[in-house]
Amino acid sequence: MAPAVASVAPQSGQAPGPIIVGLGASAGGLNALEQFFANTPPGLGLAYVVVQHLDPEHVSALVPLLQRISRLPVVEATDGMTAQADVVHVIPPNRELAIAGGVLALTLPSAPRGQRMAVDGFLGSLARDQGGEAVGVILSGTGSDGAHGLLAIHQAGGLCLVQAPPSARFDGMPLAALAAVPASLVAPADRLPAALAGALELRGPGGPTRPSGLPRAAPSSPPPAAAGALDRVLATLRTATGRDFSRYKRSSVARRVERRMAANAIGDLEVYARHLREHPAEVKTLFQDLLINVTGFFRDPQAFQALQDQALEKLVMGKAAGEVVRVWVAGCASGEEAYSIAILLREVLDRTQRELKVQVYATDLDGDAIAAARAGVYPGSIQADVSPERLRRFFVAEGAGYRVKKEIREQVVFAVHDLLKDPPFTRLDLLSCRNVFIYLESALQSRLLDLFHYALRPGGVLFLSPAEGLGDRADLFTPLDRKWRLFRARRGMASAGAVLTSGLAWVRHPGSETMRKTQPGDFAEMTRRLLLASYAPASVLTDREGTILFVHGDTGPYLRPAPGQPTLSVAEMAREGLQLEVRAALRRAGNTGKAVRRPGIPVRWHGATQTVDLTVRPVATPAGAPPLLLVTFQEARAAAPTKAAGAKGGRRAAGQDRSQELARALAATRESLQATIEEQQTSQEELQASNEELQSTNEEVQASNEELETAKEELQSVNEELTTVNAELQAKVEQLTGMQDDLKNLFEAISVATVFLDERLRVKRFSREACRLYRLAAGDVGRPLVDLKSNLVDHDLLAEAQLVLDTLVPVEREVRTTAGAWYLARLVPYRTVDGVIRGVVLTFTDISGRVAAEAAARVERELAERVMASVREPLLVLDAGLRVVTASPSFHRAFGTTPPAVAGRHVYELAERRWDLPALRELLERVLPHQESFEGFEVKAAFADGAPHTMRLDARRISGGAGAIELILLGFSLEPRAAGAAAAIKPAAGFSPGA
Repeated sequence: MAPAVASVAPQSGQAPGPIIVGLGASAGGLNALEQFFANTPPGLGLAYVVVQHLDPEHVSALVPLLQRISRLPVVEATDGMTAQADVVHVIPPNRELAIAGGVLALTLPSAPRGQRMAVDGFLGSLARDQGGEAVGVILSGTGSDGAHGLLAIHQAGGLCLVQAPPSARFDGMPLAALAAVPASLVAPADRLPAALAGALELRGPGGPTRPSGLPRAAPSSPPPAAAGALDRVLATLRTATGRDFSRYKRSSVARRVERRMAANAIGDLEVYARHLREHPAEVKTLFQDLLINVTGFFRDPQAFQALQDQALEKLVMGKAAGEVVRVWVAGCASGEEAYSIAILLREVLDRTQRELKVQVYATDLDGDAIAAARAGVYPGSIQADVSPERLRRFFVAEGAGYRVKKEIREQVVFAVHDLLKDPPFTRLDLLSCRNVFIYLESALQSRLLDLFHYALRPGGVLFLSPAEGLGDRADLFTPLDRKWRLFRARRGMASAGAVLTSGLAWVRHPGSETMRKTQPGDFAEMTRRLLLASYAPASVLTDREGTILFVHGDTGPYLRPAPGQPTLSVAEMAREGLQLEVRAALRRAGNTGKAVRRPGIPVRWHGATQTVDLTVRPVATPAGAPPLLLVTFQEARAAAPTKAAGAKGGRRAAGQDRSQELARALAATRESLQATIEEQQTSQEELQASNEELQSTNEEVQASNEELETAKEELQSVNEELTTVNAELQAKVEQLTGMQDDLKNLFEAISVATVFLDERLRVKRFSREACRLYRLAAGDVGRPLVDLKSNLVDHDLLAEAQLVLDTLVPVEREVRTTAGAWYLARLVPYRTVDGVIRGVVLTFTDISGRVAAEAAARVERELAERVMASVREPLLVLDAGLRVVTASPSFHRAFGTTPPAVAGRHVYELAERRWDLPALRELLERVLPHQESFEGFEVKAAFADGAPHTMRLDARRISGGAGAIELILLGFSLEPRAAGAAAAIKPAAGFSPGA
């Protein structure tokens, strides 16, 4: 346990960078990411980095898919890119992502496919880089990737968010994250942005500063009202978990409680105390948060170097070959410190070439942390704390992380242990308790120092953290290194007495009060007790193992407290001469179920020897109850010597009695020793055989388990990648469905008959309008067009479609249906986006209206031509540019022209430009545009017959619908004149040339 890691502060003169939010996802993550970013508002000032398991052999479509729903820019991360505020950065395929100084770094994966932990790697680097400013989010996915990284962020003091497992498509990653960091904000993916914004304190336009639920400076003692509410919180916690945090530092506890209040959006401590009583799950979460499991390999490297140089080498050299080095790591958290000490001991033993056994006991309150420590699996981020040489020697690569090798794991025993309630380990050579005292009050620190001195051998080493000291217990230890808090235990029993009177829970053994005071009853009961007290021999009631349950009478001459740690074993407490006999009698009575009597046992007491008769009787107990034994001690009565015996005979009899007594004692000893040896040999053989079998089975199971685990991880990784690809493909399918809907509505809106044919001229798709030209149905998709009945008259488009497919030249044809409708058929090649020809597209545009209009125009034109042919006066039809559209037959006869000679020519170019007269130009170009018509304008000129004529012109403007002059009808009336008359134009009455 240790304090939170400080966050990274910007250098002076630099504006602080944005808070970086790392999001990890795997299978089902696309849907979760879409929900998250669809509800993420812009302007929060956060930088988002998305790490997902992607198929390394396929191009990812994650960026465009997220950009469709996100209001933030989405970019693919590149090496050296700085994380930008209000931007989503997405990891590319087949890359590992890390961050340092706010700059993203991309590397090729080092672990084989199936063993990569991309999310753990990035979140771990984010925790190291950003410290308390880091934010980690775990979304849907299988496996446990992301759990260690989120734990690193939690240990650094950052903010942890997890998608609620029921809302995730795959709950493996969320459940693993919650198992590692129970104290997380949990919500569905679409609500996580709001939870994130609520947990951040915004700094106005500049964006957020840090999570509000993180520890802040707290007063040393809360106000009275808050203190009462905090006591109620701790009482609820003690009742539910059995763990008492009341003697922890109030400021540390208050900070952690405040953190959970922020996570639950509760601002009042009294309300939170009530919330805690009503929600048992929150009790467990608060308990996990109060444990503060923060540690690391070789934390404070110089301290571990001092431990190795000044303590471990001397400790190893002072041991005889085959002895055991006993180490206790109290408050081991997830086990890094315990493994670090085991590695140091292994290195020292190898360097000194000593053969010693190493037993490291590692304990902690947190059962989940102990389970993780036993597994010995750690993320790849430990490379920053463990040298490459130690990684190669003491670790094996596993996935994206490392597992401690078996030879080191076997030296460490992990157990859940409460320093305040459970008995300590004893006869220790080294006791490491780092960063535990900083959370405890000074009085409790003193009691634990007494406990540690009691647990250490004389000369044993105590290892504390640089922030901890001995306080008022400095007399119990001699300093080895004051800077790195290494101390050696002094000889003395003062600590044992202090421990026994310390009030710690474990010293109050529930069976220590063996004599129970009997309540007074009637006279019969009183008489029975008096008789028992006066005449019944001293006895003890034990279980089958010899543990004393009840004591009757004065057992002082036979039993005494055993030296060392207090015990209730009757064999250990027996006085000199009785121990072997008691142990043998207990064993035989327990095995045979019959009473065993050992008469005449010499026992030393107060410097004299007395003879004791020992009896062990089985006690009848109810069915199912454990067997009990009654051990009775009675002083033996010596036989009186006879009067006939002389002095010499008396001495001889005494000698014989002594010899017989010694013989009996020797026989009993031999019998007891032989039985003990046989039992020990049998037990040893059985244990050895069982141990070998278990060891063999364990190795086989371990090997199989490792193989299965590797295969499982590879399959899981491939499955996650396939799931991700499937999700992307599903999104594309949805896009294609939308495009099909758009295409269908487009066909219906433009009403153009369309038929798509493949390379073999088979129907691929058609519009509803196409059914008017071909008898198509839904089941005709895939059929050749030649098999379908056409409604076209005298037009076979199959040959032309094949021609378009061969030449890639579009074809247009006007076709008619049997119903009389006309269509403009256009045949063009079908090209893909890549320019590949995949068929032909037939479109049919309805032109029935245009064909009908053209037919009507032809009829009108023929009618006009007939009218002009029946008129005797010459007529010209001019367009708006004064060019001849047509001329009547009478015009050709009068002026000796032909239709080809005048069609399309300018009126001034006729008759060898003899009509190019200023007066005529004035008439046609200036007068006619302003008047509907004019009549009776005379022109004198010589014409084709050579005779002079006076030509009278009549003109009429035929306007179009928009008011523009479309046609001009020009009529001529000819009168013969004298030969040689000059050409002239006589204006009509009222005509003004300038009009």
